[in-house]
Amino acid sequence: MKENFYIDDTDKRILKFLSVNTRMPFTEIAKKMNVSAGTIHVRVKKMEDAGVIRGTSLNIDYSILGYGFIVYVGILLTKSSKTQSVLEKLALIPNVTTANVISGKYNIYCKISAKDPQDAKNVIYKIDDIEDVLRTESMISLEESLNDQNRLMDALFL
Repeated sequence: MKENFYIDDTDKRILKFLSVNTRMPFTEIAKKMNVSAGTIHVRVKKMEDAGVIRGTSLNIDYSILGYGFIVYVGILLTKSSKTQSVLEKLALIPNVTTANVISGKYNIYCKISAKDPQDAKNVIYKIDDIEDVLRTESMISLEESLNDQNRLMDALFL
């Protein structure tokens, strides 16, 4: 985000509408806010240019598609200078849905979505085979209890 970028109440309201439904038409937002669709378009463009809004995304329930076995994997590297190279190789494994560079015991922490334990094992073996991966530690998710991207925004824009 650009320094000195100011988000006013209109921008906050637009962000709230888009956080609930990223596909909401600007005309619908404009009607709810009693402003023109052009105003919404200009404000969204301004926030995109400033880096406040970065694209749009879908929230896909992979379990409905048969990929409900979730495993978190801590990855320890041979050298921390190899992090970018390993991240690039992780990006080639479709089951790896998130990867974070972290501090602490591991260099990278990722989430994989698999069909079942056997599928997860195969994905973990692919990760283990990446050059400069020293070892991995896997943790099976029993249940995702909290996954709400809007919680922080709601708190910030009260």
